[in-house]
Amino acid sequence: MLQQGTGGAIVNMSSVADLMGFAGAEPYIASKHGVIGLTRTVALEFATKSIRVNAVCPAVIETAMSDRAFGHPEVNKRVLAVHPLGRFGKSTEVAEAVLWLCSEKSSFMTGQYIVLDGGMLAGPNPNR
Repeated sequence: MLQQGTGGAIVNMSSVADLMGFAGAEPYIASKHGVIGLTRTVALEFATKSIRVNAVCPAVIETAMSDRAFGHPEVNKRVLAVHPLGRFGKSTEVAEAVLWLCSEKSSFMTGQYIVLDGGMLAGPNPNR
């Protein structure tokens, strides 16, 4: 992008975990917090080159990895309980956010992040 001088968009993948603490997951949390710092710093460095840098921060997304991590019924129930929408996200939902960040529709956005968390950061759902 720099060599061609055409500008563009970079989308970093992070996690909703970069916006919260999580006991027992210090290395993971530290690395995710770092992604947001990197996103904002690089956004400032490349803004004059018309390169936008943003991040996507999903909660649990339905994947083979999440099936392995949260597949046990009791674990699944507990993890779903912190998602007020009552479900995990879909990879297509993450892909749509990334596509939007790469499009001209987000041309005035840089150094930011989109949270796809099923309401997790809004707080606990008292109905669950």
